[in-house]
Amino acid sequence: MPLNQTQKIIKAHLVHGDMAPGAPIALRIDQTLTQDATGTMAYLQFEAMGVDRVRTDLSVSYVDHNTLQMGFRNADDHRFLRTVAARHGIVFSAPGNGICHQLHLENFARPGATLVGSDSHTPTAGGIGALAMGAGGLSVALSMAGEPYTITMPKVVNVRLEGRLKGWAAAKDVILHLLGLLTVKGGVGRVFEYTGPGVATLSVPERATITNMGAELGATTSIFPSDESTRAFLAAMGREADWQPLAADAGAVYDEEVVIDLSQLEPLVATPHMPDRVVTVASLAGLKVDQVAIGSCTNSSYADLKSVAQVVAGRRVDSTTDCMISPGSKQVLRMLATEGLLEPLLDAGIRMLECTCGPCIGMGGSPVSGGVSVRTFNRNFEGRSGTKDAGVYLASPLTAAMVALHGGFTDPATWGEAPAVPELPADVPSIRHLFVFPPEDGSQVEVQRGPNIVALQTFEGLPDRLDAEVVIRLGDDITTDHIMPAGAEITALRSNVPAISRHVFGRVDADFVKRAEAAANGVIVAGENYGQGSSREHAALAPRHLGIRAVIAKSLARIHRANLVNFGILPLILVDKGDYERLEQGGNVTIPVADIIAGGECAVALADGGSVRVRNDLTVDELEIIRAGGLLNYVRNARTRG
Repeated sequence: MPLNQTQKIIKAHLVHGDMAPGAPIALRIDQTLTQDATGTMAYLQFEAMGVDRVRTDLSVSYVDHNTLQMGFRNADDHRFLRTVAARHGIVFSAPGNGICHQLHLENFARPGATLVGSDSHTPTAGGIGALAMGAGGLSVALSMAGEPYTITMPKVVNVRLEGRLKGWAAAKDVILHLLGLLTVKGGVGRVFEYTGPGVATLSVPERATITNMGAELGATTSIFPSDESTRAFLAAMGREADWQPLAADAGAVYDEEVVIDLSQLEPLVATPHMPDRVVTVASLAGLKVDQVAIGSCTNSSYADLKSVAQVVAGRRVDSTTDCMISPGSKQVLRMLATEGLLEPLLDAGIRMLECTCGPCIGMGGSPVSGGVSVRTFNRNFEGRSGTKDAGVYLASPLTAAMVALHGGFTDPATWGEAPAVPELPADVPSIRHLFVFPPEDGSQVEVQRGPNIVALQTFEGLPDRLDAEVVIRLGDDITTDHIMPAGAEITALRSNVPAISRHVFGRVDADFVKRAEAAANGVIVAGENYGQGSSREHAALAPRHLGIRAVIAKSLARIHRANLVNFGILPLILVDKGDYERLEQGGNVTIPVADIIAGGECAVALADGGSVRVRNDLTVDELEIIRAGGLLNYVRNARTRG
């Protein structure tokens, strides 16, 4: 039977399970990546498993998020990450080398490989033909320990690309179009596999932009075939030996199909405060813009930034608009410098920032109060920029450059001729010497821990009957940024769960922590798509520290649902969404845990004598993990029994 590309990779890595959509499957993982905001906790969890050395083909620890070293906390975490990597056989990338996804694409990602990363934009590597998935740090730690990665077998959507991008339309507009079509929950339980004649017209960096933002669809991952364009990219990176051809078989069957004619796309923009609120750039003509930020793991490649340099060359950014650029890697920066492309950027009045995530996660570069910011990033959630009342718009680098020059949105029909998509230079510099590769034997390396690195907490198992209080009731599309805010102050506490827990829902409800601690057991009630956004497991770990034992929602985002399971929080889904109104904040509920069966329904008793019916989509193993108090307890118990 002919297989699509996703099925081929899954079949080659299947440890156990049935490759039928919706069935649980376990995959052997070839590579892992972490970044410092999630990595410190992931490596503490890895250490707790008692495994001396990683058991993957490759594991890389990147530092790209918490690079503002204000005080000792981030610097201490980076020292911990460097020493724990040397001890356990992990490649280390120091702060300033670049953004994890850009670096991994350039240096390590392979067609046909499985990659799990503790960052939701790990699917960036799908642009090179890898099956790359974002996950919580504990899931990544287990993969490093040699445990298979368990997911639900996704549906595979054939996104057939026809035609060729023209004018000012860019790869960013492809994924913005898809988001506008399908919404931020349209990809849940799905892999988006790109096929068709239009694929050959897109370079690997363009493909990576599209797969990166597939995360905003809620997708398991997105993937492009590995073809001659992939081979050329890998050859330019000095890694042609990593290339292999990979595509769907002729006659392969897909669960769904979407057709996009690239030639019909025009410049698009996502409006505040969600990536699927997509309109045309032309429709916003006349809107004044206070800030433009170019970069992030979505759009910080050499081609992206060379295009910006070509657009602004000999011109000046509007004097009332602040413009900044974060290159994706030192390799990108070196190529720009070699070709004399930094001068036109600097002469235009653009600020050059470090090769890090930076403003994308609110780590500097916040817009003015009440301001309008146009960013080439992947998320525009309320407050994520660091300025709660700012309006953030998402656009391509070409659009962002034109907005910066004009000080606001204008009609692309007035922009003239667009620059051609740049090709990589003949001689691409390597920065592989900047990675710290581990010694053959790291057993004598001392792992150094600062005072902000707090030992892991052991959580108790779930009782047979859970009497709890609804400590907060939330609406639709609550993101992990709402649950566990980012930014320099808070993100520096990622290795200190008791301290970071003081900030849960801090920008939504200032009294949440106090109520959660006062309740014997807490329940969160939410609307649709609860927990969308980043993979940050602290959005589950910190609430569990505060006593949250269950979430009852209309629907849940994939990675956050997995993180809830990992930390022993019971994820329940309302059978009748109208019952959401009956679950009032401050109300008491009783959940009959002993009666819950995997994939079944049960009645949650209310204080007024009534009840609401809930269901779960848990596997037998996931239910046992929750009853054990989380995945770490479950693995420890299994190894003890074994």
